[in-house]
Amino acid sequence: MDTILNLLSLVGSLGLFLFGMKTMSEGLEKFAGDGLRNILAAMTNNRFKGVITGVAVTALIQSSSATTVMVVSFVNAGLMTLAQAIGVIMGANIGTTVTAWVISAIGFKVNMAAITLPLLAIGIPLIFSGKSKRKSIGEFIFGFAFLFMGLNYLQTSATNLNIGSLVATMLASVADGGFFTVLLFVIVGALVTMLVQASAATMAITLMLFDMQIPGFGLEQAAALAMGQNIGTTITAFIASLTANTQARRAALAHMFFNVFGVVVVLIIFYPFCNAVSWFVDTVMHAGNNDLFKLSAFHTAFNVFNTILLIGFVNWIEKFVCKVLPQKEQEEKRLRYISGGLLSTAELSIVQARKEIGLMAERCHKMLEMVKGALFAEKDEDFEKEFKRIEHYEQITDNMEVEIAEYLRKVSEGRLSADSKNTISYMLREVDELESIGDAMYHLGRTLSRKRRNAPESFTNEQVKNIEQMLQLTDEALEEMRVVLADKEHSKLDVKKTYDIEHKINDLRTDCRNDNLEAVNTGVYSYRLGAFYNDFISECENVGDHVINVVQAEMGE
Repeated sequence: MDTILNLLSLVGSLGLFLFGMKTMSEGLEKFAGDGLRNILAAMTNNRFKGVITGVAVTALIQSSSATTVMVVSFVNAGLMTLAQAIGVIMGANIGTTVTAWVISAIGFKVNMAAITLPLLAIGIPLIFSGKSKRKSIGEFIFGFAFLFMGLNYLQTSATNLNIGSLVATMLASVADGGFFTVLLFVIVGALVTMLVQASAATMAITLMLFDMQIPGFGLEQAAALAMGQNIGTTITAFIASLTANTQARRAALAHMFFNVFGVVVVLIIFYPFCNAVSWFVDTVMHAGNNDLFKLSAFHTAFNVFNTILLIGFVNWIEKFVCKVLPQKEQEEKRLRYISGGLLSTAELSIVQARKEIGLMAERCHKMLEMVKGALFAEKDEDFEKEFKRIEHYEQITDNMEVEIAEYLRKVSEGRLSADSKNTISYMLREVDELESIGDAMYHLGRTLSRKRRNAPESFTNEQVKNIEQMLQLTDEALEEMRVVLADKEHSKLDVKKTYDIEHKINDLRTDCRNDNLEAVNTGVYSYRLGAFYNDFISECENVGDHVINVVQAEMGE
């Protein structure tokens, strides 16, 4: 019974550690907000800056996965090339080693459990603060406390289970005990990391085992586990990206190639590499009394060595992953930026949803060109071709509304700042209005289809002139809407032009309606033709109304 309780305590301790790491990371991300994303976008104009940026951001938020997901979203948005992203991912590998140094310095030598409760006491008023920045700081403090509380419980549970003796017995059963053991531990490290899905947690376990001074488990075996963790974390990300878009899969593949290649190279020079790290810690750092520093130094040295080795071949790596994963034809019924498998934190997911909304607006705008093609089609087969395209795109906008709204609903279930919650409510309104624009475009096409079947007479020159003017104004309104959706600095955006276009659309609609009544009454053309003409003009005005609603939602009105 005691063994079962200790085993459950071990798993619970690991869960507390992972929860603390996640909470701490999310708190910092929300505190940094757009500033963090702007730094990533601005500081990656060459590979060396990209590496430094990756190190700094990952060391700050303590999550290489979060950094990688941010980078992938920038690649999709066209803010960063794949080559620049590879540089940042290299830096993220180095930045994630900071966790090991922190644990080595204070995790097992200092009783952090003694200060975790006071830390929680400091964090409580911040957590319940009305200001999102203070709340985010509170989350960071809570995460930090939970992380080291979990680490302390992990060590206690491992001692109660006598993990040291179990590992020693397993090591004794390994026949070779030499390089074969090293390879075995690389595989074990990769498998455990894939199972736990957090390299920081497996690194904490490795440091704990190394600190127990288990016979047969020295620096070489611990270093082999650390290298395996580097492979395991990339396999997890790659499997997760299989359902994502091509650029996401390429970034994940580059990450995998980078780490696997580094492990292969270091295995060739494994023992001299370990000896060099031990010498550096003993002679240069004068920290021979803390063996944990040797393992942390190996972890950092491995990633730094790997980066130095491959940073000159970033363009080659880019070509390699592009060749392995060629760009597929984009299925327009699918979302382009929201990736089903490669999930990011809630705050960063909003960036992906924004890009999908921009794409939805682009497709609504494209539908207007199809309406124009149907309007001026002379042959029936040409008209039917355009009308079928309009019907197809109307289905696309319907599907996009449901998928984006469902995605935002899932995002809203995460830990969000007050500003982000408001943003999601506005975005939900936007997708609803954009879907209505898609419906309006379909109604325009259907009006033309009914007119073609039931009113064979052509529109008069005056009607054609007014229709062309209305379509031009609608086109301008849709274009301005796309500008507003793409703009990040809303404070610098002048939406007066959008309102001016809407007023012109309304005025033209009123004039056309009045002229239409007079023309029908005086027998200039039939009532049936006048009805189709009036429906077409009114539907264009309806599009203008939805455009205004989208712009108001984007501006937070």
